[in-house]
Amino acid sequence: MLFDLQKTEQSKLHHPEGNVWNHTCLVVDEAAKVREKSSDPTVFMWAALLHDIGKPSTTRMRRGRITAYDHDKQGQALSEEFLRVFTEDQELIQKVGKLVRYHMQPLFVLKGLPFAEVGKMKRETNLQDIALLSYCDRMGRTNSDEEEEGRKTREFLQKCTITPRNVSKPSESRPLEF
Repeated sequence: MLFDLQKTEQSKLHHPEGNVWNHTCLVVDEAAKVREKSSDPTVFMWAALLHDIGKPSTTRMRRGRITAYDHDKQGQALSEEFLRVFTEDQELIQKVGKLVRYHMQPLFVLKGLPFAEVGKMKRETNLQDIALLSYCDRMGRTNSDEEEEGRKTREFLQKCTITPRNVSKPSESRPLEF
């Protein structure tokens, strides 16, 4: 499954670093720098490695653009399958799968896309860990701006922790600093 990442090209506009494997290596490097901010560093690092494992099976050329629609959903199943080879720890497998599944939600929330699933994401995983993984995903590109990505991460967290009456909910875990 990891070998297939090397053969999967990405849009040069969004991923000038090249194929999915190159991007994944950069994301893992970024995740290693901040893993202690996650609720479970082991789960977090596995999720960083496997976050785009669904791209080989979902990448297509559509109207002259490379896309990988639903790679997050496909990635959940594939990451769980991958991990079953190495461990019987069902909790670890499930937690990694959920982080992989929801790693694109910050983009969906920030762009106001209809497939944002904030409630479900918050019930099934740790919001802070999703924010942190998404931050590493965006920093794992050769043209990333740390300040801008930190701002986007803070905005995502704010949008997900405000109730309809604009009253902040208590944090699910210690707040992240970006």
